[in-house]
Amino acid sequence: MYLTHLIGKLLKPQKTEKTSRWSTMATSPMLVVVAIASLTATMGQGYYREPELREEIISPKTIKAPDNAVVIDSKLTEQKRKSVRLGDITVFMINESVNQRVDKELKEILLLGNQAREEVGNFPFVNTGILSTTTQQYLRQVSQEKWQVIQKIIEEKLQEKPPGPESKRTTSPTATQNSEQVTSENNNVEIQASVEEELSGKTSIPKNNQKNILTVINTRDRKAISELLAYRKGSLFENYLQIIEEVSQARNSYQNATKILGEDGENKGYKVYDPTLLELSDAVWEKTQVGVQIVKARMLAQGISPNFPRQEWFKALKVQVTGVVPSESEDLAIKILKNVLEANLVKDLEGTKKLVELAAEDVKPVEYKVRKNEVIVKAGEKINRKAFILLDHFTLSRRRVNWSSLVVFVCIVSGAVGIVVIVQTQLQSGLRRRDNILLLLLSLSAPLLVGFKVPWNSSLPAVGLLVGNFYGSTMGVTLVGLISVVLPIGMDVDGIDWFASAAGGIVGSLVAQKMRSREEQALLGVGVGLTQGLVYLLTILIVRASSELLWSAIMAPVGLQALAGLLWSIVALGLSPYLEHLFDLITPIRLSELANPNRPLLKRLASEAPGTFQHTMFVASLAEAAAREIGCNVELVRTGTLYHDIGKMHDPLGFIENQMGGPNKHDQINDPWVSVEIIKKHVTEGLVMARKHRLPNAITAFIPEHQGTMLIAFFYYQAKQRNEKTKKVVKEEVFRYAGPIPQSRETGIVMLADSCEAALRSLKDATHKDALQMVKKIMRARWQDNQLVDSGLTRGEMSSIAEIFVQVWEQYNHKRIAYPKAAINPNQVKTAKSVVNS
Repeated sequence: MYLTHLIGKLLKPQKTEKTSRWSTMATSPMLVVVAIASLTATMGQGYYREPELREEIISPKTIKAPDNAVVIDSKLTEQKRKSVRLGDITVFMINESVNQRVDKELKEILLLGNQAREEVGNFPFVNTGILSTTTQQYLRQVSQEKWQVIQKIIEEKLQEKPPGPESKRTTSPTATQNSEQVTSENNNVEIQASVEEELSGKTSIPKNNQKNILTVINTRDRKAISELLAYRKGSLFENYLQIIEEVSQARNSYQNATKILGEDGENKGYKVYDPTLLELSDAVWEKTQVGVQIVKARMLAQGISPNFPRQEWFKALKVQVTGVVPSESEDLAIKILKNVLEANLVKDLEGTKKLVELAAEDVKPVEYKVRKNEVIVKAGEKINRKAFILLDHFTLSRRRVNWSSLVVFVCIVSGAVGIVVIVQTQLQSGLRRRDNILLLLLSLSAPLLVGFKVPWNSSLPAVGLLVGNFYGSTMGVTLVGLISVVLPIGMDVDGIDWFASAAGGIVGSLVAQKMRSREEQALLGVGVGLTQGLVYLLTILIVRASSELLWSAIMAPVGLQALAGLLWSIVALGLSPYLEHLFDLITPIRLSELANPNRPLLKRLASEAPGTFQHTMFVASLAEAAAREIGCNVELVRTGTLYHDIGKMHDPLGFIENQMGGPNKHDQINDPWVSVEIIKKHVTEGLVMARKHRLPNAITAFIPEHQGTMLIAFFYYQAKQRNEKTKKVVKEEVFRYAGPIPQSRETGIVMLADSCEAALRSLKDATHKDALQMVKKIMRARWQDNQLVDSGLTRGEMSSIAEIFVQVWEQYNHKRIAYPKAAINPNQVKTAKSVVNS
């Protein structure tokens, strides 16, 4: 009983509509406090018991489990199930054609390497006692220019010191060693001088290469010259020439091999080899080929995903190669494998589809097992998901009120409420207390549904439709937008679902006020559902961007989102009539329904007071045209005008328009005081009828306000004439309506239309100027009688209204052609009768 009394007290309309700014619910300090407190209480649930030890926080100490437990991570489980339903779990299969292509390319690359090594021939190509291994490697790859210089230097040195046996001297080992060192140093100096002399003389070597050769003479060059010179001095000339020939042949073979690796490899698309391949020994190269085949087989067997970045699987390749191939050929092996390996996993659409169909049901809950005294998290470690769930299960996460975050959230909510107040002020909507209570209740519905974890808990489509329909698109978009932004700050919601429902709510808000029937509103619900489903689909495609999508998996949740939007629209459509009556709301749809001539009151008015009904229709035409001209609520004016004189049904013959030329009832009464009560009673009886038929207050207001406190002049002056002889005072207030005077532009327009209707009907052959002058005279009288001071109508609008009234009157009283009377031919009459009878 107390709750009913409290609600009734809150919904009770205030005594006057014209009050101060702070008297309405939109700007009431008490309302603002209640709104902020209730919204914070429902939306800020995450701050009331926020864990101090949460994920990614460093644990201050080592925490052990106080008991054995198996804890289910419901949130992660639901995320996995949702991922499965969206097709995030993908089945891949190995593409055998890719494996065959890799095998073929690797075989060709290794064959190319073997061909190059076969072209080089055996190595070393000369006895290592004559030329060292390093010298042989160097000589076969040195440039032709430098090879010519080396041979020239040797020939000149031989001319200075012809080959022959050296004198035998007996020397100590130390002296011999010192002598050899001095000889080696002298030889190096002599070789360098010979090279400079050779390059400065007549030579076929280009000058730009002479400088380069001179600057790169190094230890390897000197060593090669020394070894060749030593062999030339200690052997026959024929043997020396044979060595030179063998070096030249090795050089030619080496050049051919490098050509195979270079030009031929490029022509085949393989740029993997460099001269290091030719430096490897046969044993090392054989092991390298075997190792490359092993690593290739492993990588292809494991599968290479097309979504895996190449740089990442290159790193994995280095790990695989290490220890499988000789260390000196690791770089070459990696280069070969990089060139041939490619992604060999492709999406198995059929397998993925089957998995999606089965996996959503088969996804097992994510469980975390722990034994008593087992360490959950060590001191200094980051708390991971498993540790947090276990800590929270054992109430060790130290949940508490996060006052600092809660204060910030209160400020955010306060700002949102302030925005709503500003929008109401800018719109000059004049919302009543009950209107703002409804806005608050609709706003609270969203966090309450989320808090209770109701399926499809985002009621934003319903909120958008209802607020947009009741209070306009601007207020609807503002409220839905603020809820959609503020609520996720304090509560845990699915971002994609929430965004899609917010889009549906905004679309509903924008279009709802344009609907003029329940059928149109139902169709709008379909549009809201389609919008929500489409936005969800687009968001999924953006967030989960992939080259291949399993549409069969995605379309199911998209369809559910569209269905959710449609269902919330149905909820809004079902609640709308009840909310309209409970909160005394007027909407375009309700006004359209009330204006239906088949409504009980209007049918009674047409049958019981036909003259009044015709009067009402003409007044409605005048008022509607004027309202449209000055930008008032046309639907409200039309509907309010239809009901403004329903009170005349209490005594239809008391009003001249219903007497149809019969005797005037007031002539028979012959008492102005009785007659004026009959006239005034149509207002009070009209209010009784309006309450009985539960008409909205906005419609009921037209009944008293269209008469205001106007003087019923005819009976007032009649009473004054009768009392002239008795000298009694006739009180003017007795002959005035009780009021109130018009409190809105809409009721003010109807007062003017009602006052001008009879005068305009009485005009027959008046000109536009005469009619306009008469209408302005009537309006001036109402203005001077202070009937329009609270209506909000301006003098400029009054002039426009007068012009519109005359135009409508002219449309009703347009001239017709006068048809001349013609002699009637009896034969034509007979013909006409026969046609009618047939």
